[in-house]
Amino acid sequence: MAADCIFCRIVQGESPARRVYENAHVVAFHDIAPQAPVHVLVIPRRHFASVLELGEEEVEILKGIQGAIRRVAEETGVARTGFRVVTNCGRDGHQTVFHLHYHILGGRRLGWPPG
Repeated sequence: MAADCIFCRIVQGESPARRVYENAHVVAFHDIAPQAPVHVLVIPRRHFASVLELGEEEVEILKGIQGAIRRVAEETGVARTGFRVVTNCGRDGHQTVFHLHYHILGGRRLGWPPG
């Protein structure tokens, strides 16, 4: 856990979040600044600054992330209509919170390319 990380505080229950799903490896909650009607973040309970810190030894965490994405998509209704999964990495990738997180975006037609 990184002491100054808002997502670590959410995992620990020290900061509020509208949780929608959790399992042994991840927590999923609504984004506070949604960019689509459905905008949920899936984060690992363990602190990784970005996707670049995950290694093959974290296969169980990756399974937990994938399972959470599927469950959130089903429970929010976007599994039927389509959705996007995004993780930003680094400054140029527009990562603003340096705790690995995946955005699940849906509930409307999403354009391509993104911004």
